[in-house]
Amino acid sequence: MKLKNILVTGLLIIWAVGPVFAQKKYKNTKGTAVSDRQFWLQQMDKMVKPVLYNLANDSLRIAMPKITSVHVDNKEHRIKVQYVEVLGRVLSGIAPWLQLEGGSVEEVALRKQYREWAIKGLKNALDSNAKDFMNFDIGGQQLVDASYVALALVRAPWLWENLDKKNQALMMQSIVTTRRFKPVFSNWLLFSAMNEAFLARFGYNWDPMRVDYALQQMEQWYTGDGMYTDGTSFAFDYYNSYVIHPYLAALANIIGAKTNSYKEMFEKIKKRNERYAIIQERLVNADGTYPATGRSIIYRGAAFHHLADIAWRKALPKQLSPAQVRCALTAVIRKTLESPSTYKNGWLTIGLYGDQPDLGDFYNNQGSPYIASNIFLPLGLPASDPFWANPAEKWSAQKIWSGENFENDHSASLK
Repeated sequence: MKLKNILVTGLLIIWAVGPVFAQKKYKNTKGTAVSDRQFWLQQMDKMVKPVLYNLANDSLRIAMPKITSVHVDNKEHRIKVQYVEVLGRVLSGIAPWLQLEGGSVEEVALRKQYREWAIKGLKNALDSNAKDFMNFDIGGQQLVDASYVALALVRAPWLWENLDKKNQALMMQSIVTTRRFKPVFSNWLLFSAMNEAFLARFGYNWDPMRVDYALQQMEQWYTGDGMYTDGTSFAFDYYNSYVIHPYLAALANIIGAKTNSYKEMFEKIKKRNERYAIIQERLVNADGTYPATGRSIIYRGAAFHHLADIAWRKALPKQLSPAQVRCALTAVIRKTLESPSTYKNGWLTIGLYGDQPDLGDFYNNQGSPYIASNIFLPLGLPASDPFWANPAEKWSAQKIWSGENFENDHSASLK
């Protein structure tokens, strides 16, 4: 363990003096300049290492704190389901980076380590004899959590391809098990659809009706200006980003390859993706803060899951340059993770800016805040991509609040 820590620390130091392209540079704790990408990698490593290292060593249940929200509805149950929850949330965020090939020697070495941990961790999660064995049929929350595992696997087919046939079958069976749970009449419909899309993507029998129901209902819930209601009522929260837009984009990609039945709908979804990305970028204040509104605000950077996702997919609208989005997301990462109480004993706390337990919701446990890893999706782009290689740019709020002349903004129906 000590040797591995020394090696990882050494890698981070080497990153600090490696090639940085045209990115903005920051100072680390040792006063050495680091690029945006190096900063992101450091923050990703700090966030997800305790999860995947311990799961790979069959010690997650021992090491992971049994913490829930102070508003929890059923403490015992929420602790039972936190393990699949943290697995899916972490893997879904770093999946594109795990899928990526190449890069600096140091980054390749770190990715190799994480790939090893991820595969070992998945095998332990699926091994009924392991201490970290995970049941996918404890309760309805696991419909949600299984879908994040499914999302991770479709984002990183490398993970699926490097599981042996036995564990592929076990994973498939675990995902199918969640069909027994009726989704809440809300964004949860997309969780059922994602599980079916996973099955479709990897050649298993899938249920088109579960996918169709989710897509058709979300179309009914589209309210305009790139936003959907989450169920029958609109709420000014971040669920359009936490779940709705990233899931719809993934479904369009997977199901669109299977059938042309939704071609017109998927074109609308693409345009709505773009419009909501514009709104998301404008929500990032000049200092990296953003409106702390709505439930699940403890998900920190996942409030910009959609903006990170559309950047990773290289589908940004023409109004947004990759570099300005990189800089905006970097500011969000820095702001949401800079508080000294963001971590306690190496684990994320429940809060937005540090440890803020009253911000939690009744369903939050220790695994919940790890959905924040989804802000790291653009690490799946190579360092040579314009997202990373282009010079730093101000994002919209910085330009506007520094007095620069700037294009105005108008809503778009897109129905």
